[in-house]
Amino acid sequence: MISRRHFLKASSACAALLTCPKIVRAGVGSRNIPVGIQLYSFREQAKVDFTATLQKAAEIGFSGVEFAGYGPFAEKPAELRKILDSYGLKAFGTHTGFNLVQPDMLKKTMDFHAMIGCKYIIIPWIDPKILSTKEACLKTAEQLSKISETVQKEGLYIGYHAHGGDFSKVDGPLSAWELLFDNTPKSFIHQIDLGNCLGGGGDPFKMIERYPGRSLTVHLKEHGGPEGAVFGQGTVDFKRALTLCEKIGGTTCYIIEHESNPAKAYESAKACLDYIKKI
Repeated sequence: MISRRHFLKASSACAALLTCPKIVRAGVGSRNIPVGIQLYSFREQAKVDFTATLQKAAEIGFSGVEFAGYGPFAEKPAELRKILDSYGLKAFGTHTGFNLVQPDMLKKTMDFHAMIGCKYIIIPWIDPKILSTKEACLKTAEQLSKISETVQKEGLYIGYHAHGGDFSKVDGPLSAWELLFDNTPKSFIHQIDLGNCLGGGGDPFKMIERYPGRSLTVHLKEHGGPEGAVFGQGTVDFKRALTLCEKIGGTTCYIIEHESNPAKAYESAKACLDYIKKI
């Protein structure tokens, strides 16, 4: 029986051979790091036609997607993989609930990711009650470390996504975010979200520097500016962020997320992509 690790290696090689004519793929910076879209950005469109939403992501020019649900394919990973391949898209990651990486669900979650050719399992949110004290944060970090060890054996990575509340201080000078990442292995992905971090009073640039080589995937999101602001209309220094990601973060892909104007999600996403391609 083929292992998940060998499946991932083989599927990555196959994906590299796929081309999608007439579509210019996104890559930014001196390292030409590919850019994907967090599909929560297209949540309203995906409700209508999930497959068409994937196709539109490819047409806009994204190299891959990060899932926040799988539409009608939650139990059909092989079909989902065929659709991704048909549009020349890669699965840059998933936002997978904390409950789905617990011992009773972890094998199923890993098998799903192997089938769609996705190495990165990102926990999008943990109940703040679980991270309300230093002791609780350390206990959670221990749990996440064990999960990371398990998925690493199968060629996968697990990580945690930033929300504003993660940057509040907990029983001392450190935030819940710092307590988690100070006490998890280097393989545990530090998925900083620029806009969310700034919104919670944190400093995303210092966090990338604090955890070198761990920002394998990074959420690019604007902060401030007018309602529905696209990149370049708010306060985020995207050039600084991309430079840190290239030199310190070990970033393998960027994930654009624009969630504040769902009715014009496609236009907003393209505007954000066009902006960072010019940096």
